[in-house]
Amino acid sequence: MKKQVAVIALASVFAAPALAAPETYRVEPSHTYPRFEYSHFGLSNQVQRFNKTSGTIVLDRAARTGSVNITIDARSVDTGYPLFNEHIQGKDFLDTARYPTITYKSSAVRFDGDKPVSVDGKLTIKGITRPVTLTVTSFQAMPHPIVKKDAIGANAVATIKRSDFNAGKHAPQVSDEVTLTIAVEALKQ
Repeated sequence: MKKQVAVIALASVFAAPALAAPETYRVEPSHTYPRFEYSHFGLSNQVQRFNKTSGTIVLDRAARTGSVNITIDARSVDTGYPLFNEHIQGKDFLDTARYPTITYKSSAVRFDGDKPVSVDGKLTIKGITRPVTLTVTSFQAMPHPIVKKDAIGANAVATIKRSDFNAGKHAPQVSDEVTLTIAVEALKQ
């Protein structure tokens, strides 16, 4: 009898990770700001951001699986200067009249232990979809101290070429390579 109890206890320890359920987190828009940086004629590096982002992140840290589904309102581009916002939204760059959103949908989330370290996926800008891997430079999961819900936060980075998305005007004087940096926070649903 003792042997059967020990076997059952041992089996339950090894089965526990299989019983872990995926957790869904909704992007918290007031703390999620995708940014893009590029060289402006070699004079300076310019950093701009998008103010409206939505989406979901699903993680099963025990099983080391997950998914990321993000939508950025391209019309929310914020350069700090309204006339330049309109310029970036024009046909030569984001063409927000025809393509008001930018999307990122993951195909795989890679883990080191229970923390995601990279996300493979497809980035769509101006109706053009390309594979992009985001490198997760930091990740934290904890109870949110104000809203009292479980939360996750991460920073991720990738480099893309504007010309791959039919937005390469003025390259190479204005760099074709753009660094995407995404600061994201999300609350458990």
